[in-house]
Amino acid sequence: QKGFIRINLNLLNPRSPDIISSSIHRKGGNVHFEGLAMGVIVFLIIGIFHPVVIKVEYYFGKKVWPVFFVIGWGFVIWSLYTANLFFSIFLGVFGFSCLWSIGELIEQEGRVKKGWFPKNPNR
Repeated sequence: QKGFIRINLNLLNPRSPDIISSSIHRKGGNVHFEGLAMGVIVFLIIGIFHPVVIKVEYYFGKKVWPVFFVIGWGFVIWSLYTANLFFSIFLGVFGFSCLWSIGELIEQEGRVKKGWFPKNPNR
């Protein structure tokens, strides 16, 4: 037997210990894909937050930073009480990305003042 792939997707139950579990079973050990999947998810979260910060600053300015603060800490705390490791890591990364966005929101205002990004004339 050369190997086989087992994939378990239990996305509907975040308390499940195996929300995403996939591996190739081979002689001498297993190859796991959870790290690769989490890397892709982190890359996408960071990629999504970049334009979100730009749009939020354009339409609302930096005054909405408390929204990022509350959502960020909410997700971080939620990650502490989640049984599933993969889902907990996702929640933590999302929460700290929200918190990081507070600083980016303030820096974005400076970028607008320097003329690097357009200023909203209606604000």
